[in-house]
Amino acid sequence: MSNNSAAVTKLYEVLLAGEFAACYRLIEESAMAPTTADRVAIARLIAVEMGHFEVLSEQIRAGGGDPDQAVASHTKVFDEYHRVTMPTSWLEVLVKMHVGDGLAADFYAEMADVLPEEVRPTMKSVMAETGSSQFAVDQVRAAVAADPAIASPLVLWGRRLLGEAITHMQWVLAEEEEVMALLFDGTATLNNAAGFFDNMAARHSQRMADLSLA
Repeated sequence: MSNNSAAVTKLYEVLLAGEFAACYRLIEESAMAPTTADRVAIARLIAVEMGHFEVLSEQIRAGGGDPDQAVASHTKVFDEYHRVTMPTSWLEVLVKMHVGDGLAADFYAEMADVLPEEVRPTMKSVMAETGSSQFAVDQVRAAVAADPAIASPLVLWGRRLLGEAITHMQWVLAEEEEVMALLFDGTATLNNAAGFFDNMAARHSQRMADLSLA
C-alpha cells in the first residue's frame, strides 16, 4: 500500500469513528424530541449517518483495515466532543444537528480539490451536506420568531459548538500526521490548516444566519 493509500484509509477510519459517535449521540439526544414527528425526523437522520458508516466501512476493508478497530482507536476524541457539547434543550439539539451537518459539508467543500481523484466520490457521498437537518432550520426559525429572547443563548451555543468542533478537529489532525499531510499539501503543521478553519468559521456564520441566529 502506498503512503497516499495508507493516509486515505486512515482518513476514512477517522471519519468512520465520527459517524459512529454521531449516531449514538443522536439516539441519546432524540429523547428530548417533543413530538413523534421530531423523533421520526431524527430516525431518518440516523439512517443517513448509518448509510455513510457502511460506505466508509467498505472502503476501509478494501484498504486492508478493520472498521471495528478503527472505531475503537478513534472514538475517544469524538466522545469527548459530544460530552462537552451535550444539549440541555430540544432547541439546542436542533442547532447542534444543523451545525454538525454543515461542518461535515464544509469539510468536504474545503478538502475536495486536494484529495486524490479516486477518493472524491466517496468523500462526497459521506460528507456533502445531506439536507437531513433542514427540519431543524424550520423549527429554530419558528421558535425565534415566536420568542426573540431565546436567540441570544442559542447564538452563544452555536459559537460554542463551532469552537469545540475546531478544537477537537485540531486534536485529531495533530495525532494523525498522515492525514494532515494528505489534506494540507504535504506539510504536516496546523499552521497550514489556518485558512481551512477560517473558511469553516465564515460558513458557520452564514449557517447561523439561516437559523435566524445572527
